[in-house]
Amino acid sequence: MDFLIEGFRRAVQLILSGDADVFGITALSIKIALSSTVLACLVGIPIGFVVGTTRFWGRRAALTVLNTMLAFPTVVVGVVIWGLLTRNGPFGGLGLLYTWWAIVAAEVVLAVPIAAALTAAAVQSIDPRVRRTALTLGAGPWRAHWAVAGEARFALLAAVVVAFGRVLAEVGAAMIVGGNIRNHTRTLTTAVALASSQGDFALAIALGLVLLGLALTVNVLLQLFQGRGHA
Repeated sequence: MDFLIEGFRRAVQLILSGDADVFGITALSIKIALSSTVLACLVGIPIGFVVGTTRFWGRRAALTVLNTMLAFPTVVVGVVIWGLLTRNGPFGGLGLLYTWWAIVAAEVVLAVPIAAALTAAAVQSIDPRVRRTALTLGAGPWRAHWAVAGEARFALLAAVVVAFGRVLAEVGAAMIVGGNIRNHTRTLTTAVALASSQGDFALAIALGLVLLGLALTVNVLLQLFQGRGHA
């Protein structure tokens, strides 16, 4: 128990002193998470919107696939992306393996199903009369879709937040395709894994506290936005 108390004490010291490693790793993690979330939502939200609002053959199967992809093992995704980016892979010539862009690619694959599935669920929960009313009033298909999106905006925001939390807390794929290289591909989660394996519990706890703080901040902001929307 004493080593935990000492670890927390030193962790707080590292954070308050502005330790370069802690804040460098945090900055890289935020950059990767934001890039992955933006790219994943640009792909996933339109897919979810189409699946959630359009009736087509195979729609139920599409929803099943999206929901199944939510449980994709991160290490499997990491291995697949590694195989695509390795020197003998189809995209090996791009030289992305063991760069932060490789981590982004893996995390986009993990986050797209989240954005798509939650978007589909969000728009499905909107009263169908919203779209019909918009069309009746002369709105085109895009304006009608925009009306539905306006009604589901807080649920869509929640989808973005969940996708961000997923990529921020991911470790398996980031370790495989990024290589956990200091100052280049070392994220909060991979740094925690490395520090704990080396017995540096103070650094592991410090990075863990930062990770928890980021997750808490994002969720508090989401609650504030939702509170304003219902005010």
